[in-house]
Amino acid sequence: MEANTRSTGRLPAAFLTPGSSSFMDFLSDHSPEILPGNRSLPPLQGAVEAPHGTTIVAASFPGGVVLAGDRRATMGNMIAQRDIEKVFPADEYSAVGIAGTAGLAVEMVKLFQLELEHFEKVEGATLSLEGKANRLSTMIRSNLAMAMQGLAVVPLFAGYDVDREKGRIFSYDVTGGRSEERGYAATGSGSVFARGSMKKLYRDDLTEEQTLTLVVQALYDAADDDSATGGPDVARRIYPIVTVITDEGFRRLDDTESSEIARAILERRLEQPDGPRAALL
Repeated sequence: MEANTRSTGRLPAAFLTPGSSSFMDFLSDHSPEILPGNRSLPPLQGAVEAPHGTTIVAASFPGGVVLAGDRRATMGNMIAQRDIEKVFPADEYSAVGIAGTAGLAVEMVKLFQLELEHFEKVEGATLSLEGKANRLSTMIRSNLAMAMQGLAVVPLFAGYDVDREKGRIFSYDVTGGRSEERGYAATGSGSVFARGSMKKLYRDDLTEEQTLTLVVQALYDAADDDSATGGPDVARRIYPIVTVITDEGFRRLDDTESSEIARAILERRLEQPDGPRAALL
């Protein structure tokens, strides 16, 4: 069959008539060895030193949701990369922010993008936002063996629900357990500090512009207390990746827009190093 495929240039019939709308199921049937969760690892001795992505934050507002991430990747106590990409579009109305083992996380995102595209081509319709969140949960669960060896991937998923006409946020644990978050969420090493920042500043009537400022404030607070989270790097012109998803689809802020927000926050921090104050009552 393989020789015939090479000589004719044609794919096997099974590849042209997939029996499942799931790309992962298709791979499981025909090439299971290339799925991330099926790869065998050599015996591990000591801690695994691999680049890790750190802090991802999300917040919803009337009409959409914002998903953002810092740019630092660490390897132990070292900075492995200063400008890593951590936020990716999943499709037109959703996005994924990655935390955990960077290489595996990026690979999982690419597979997730293919999964959604494959479903749309086979079924002729897009998955609901709930369905997308469930598919990502299955993919995270398939990585459990590696997660137990220290190579965990814990993303944050956000999107605009065209049926409910609002932005929604989903968080996960290493076993694929899924939770829908209300208002805001954070994951990664600086998530405790970022969540605390948003907890005091978030309101459900924020405008899109205010929500953009909120998530960058949260990332700044995370970087202030977590060494693995990178703050705005004005000298190198490295700023957080900030994305917005509304009924018009996914949009990533360009460097000019994100730098304006970051610089405005930096100027205010010169007067208030700990950031804005929430009202006591």
